[in-house]
Amino acid sequence: MTKLNIKLLTNGYVPDTALITTLELMENLDRPLLIEGDAGVGKTSIAIALAKIHDCELIRLQCYENLDVQTSVYEWNYSKQLLWINSQNNQKSESDINHIFNEEFLLERPLLKAIRQKKPPILLIDEIDRADESFEAFLLELLSEFQISIPELGTIKAESIPRVIITSNGTRELSDALRRRCLYHYMDYPDRERESLIIEQAVPNINKKLNQQIVDFIQALRAQDLRKKPGVAETLDWSMALIGMGVKDLLESKELISKTLSCLLKTQEDWEFINNNRLEELFNSVS
Repeated sequence: MTKLNIKLLTNGYVPDTALITTLELMENLDRPLLIEGDAGVGKTSIAIALAKIHDCELIRLQCYENLDVQTSVYEWNYSKQLLWINSQNNQKSESDINHIFNEEFLLERPLLKAIRQKKPPILLIDEIDRADESFEAFLLELLSEFQISIPELGTIKAESIPRVIITSNGTRELSDALRRRCLYHYMDYPDRERESLIIEQAVPNINKKLNQQIVDFIQALRAQDLRKKPGVAETLDWSMALIGMGVKDLLESKELISKTLSCLLKTQEDWEFINNNRLEELFNSVS
């Protein structure tokens, strides 16, 4: 077991071997890491765990459609600029106008903030596939040179190189240019052994039998034709709910279990499909 593996486990994250290798490469090469996978498999959690390991700030940029420079990089404090202009007794020279475009009036947003830290932060660019292709193209300068160009101030170079984690749920294809600048890791749902370890880490008071039964049930549930498969977060929510209700054996609590599936099934379509057709089959998968 590597030092990084031990550190991740200590900070509550159970990695697989391939991820450990990729994270070590990210550290050695100072390259961004693109992690793809379905929602709920633990992509965002790895950035949180890395911030704990390095005892540094986690700076998160949540992507969405029409994300722009003003939200992601910087904007000017227009109210403060206006107050300063009004304070000049209406005697404004060209130098006064230029003055309002300096650091005093600059508002840092996540990308600019990340490259201006004395200590390298973790920069999480979450769900890049939700942003437009034009924003993805804008990121290339940052990921290649770790610098940002601001027309009024010029080029701002990184004071330290952030550790960059980019996540994607695969809702659209990312550009080759972005992929070339990143290391890559595909994160799948955990296998039985890893999911059992995750539950053990997060819910230490759970008994071994219930832990294994939960894993059996969840793995069988993911094999169903669902619109939204339950992720790791749903597994842990359900485990803690069962513990809170005093459940020690799934097979002795079938009626109660059926009422707790709101922890796992997040659409009406999936709820009806499982409750009307597959619930007994799922219980049969439990040892």
